[in-house]
Amino acid sequence: MRSEPAKINGGHWRQLVQRLLKAEMSRRGVRYQDLSDRLASVGIHQSADNLRNKVNKGILGADLLLQIMIVLNVRRIEREDLLDIFADMGVKLPD
Repeated sequence: MRSEPAKINGGHWRQLVQRLLKAEMSRRGVRYQDLSDRLASVGIHQSADNLRNKVNKGILGADLLLQIMIVLNVRRIEREDLLDIFADMGVKLPD
């Protein structure tokens, strides 16, 4: 018997943020210290340890998320990529 996909909750969104940021960092070969340095170059001061904790928990403000995306030179986030991450997590968004 096949089970239904898990319903989406706050923890799923945090895991999505975590996976998205880690994937973007990995694609660019950026480590947390590198990310900290890049943010500092635009006036945002976050230690590597602080960034690691926030990313691993998937809990950061929208402003920091956007700042990270800017310094990583992320051009766009495709909806399908987000849905793929959710699918990997066994989560399906309602239709």
